[in-house]
Amino acid sequence: MADDKQGRDKQADDEERRQREREVEEARTRADETEPMHDDPGEQLGELDEALETHDYPTTTDELIETYGDYEIETQDGQKSLEEVLAPTDGQTFDSADDARSRIQGLVHR
Repeated sequence: MADDKQGRDKQADDEERRQREREVEEARTRADETEPMHDDPGEQLGELDEALETHDYPTTTDELIETYGDYEIETQDGQKSLEEVLAPTDGQTFDSADDARSRIQGLVHR
C-alpha cells in the first residue's frame, strides 16, 4: 500500500472498523455476565438507607424487622424484603446506622 493520503485514509478506516468489531465482540462476550452490585449503599438499600439513618440506636434485628421488614432490597438474586435478608441473624444488636447497613450488606453479598 502506498504511503499517500489515500493509503493513510484506508488504514485509518480499517483500524476504525476493526475497533468497532472488537467492541461488538466484547459486548457479545459480556452479555451473559450479571450486573455488578453497587458500592453505594444508598443505591442498593434504596429508601431503607434513609430510614436506617433516622432510626434510634442501639436496636436489634427483631426491631429492624418489625419496623422495616417490608422494605425491598436489591440483592444478587433480585429484590428481597429486609425480613428475608435478616432471617439468618438472631437477636443481633446494632449500635448505629452504619453498623446495621454493614450487616445487611454483608448478608446481601453472600
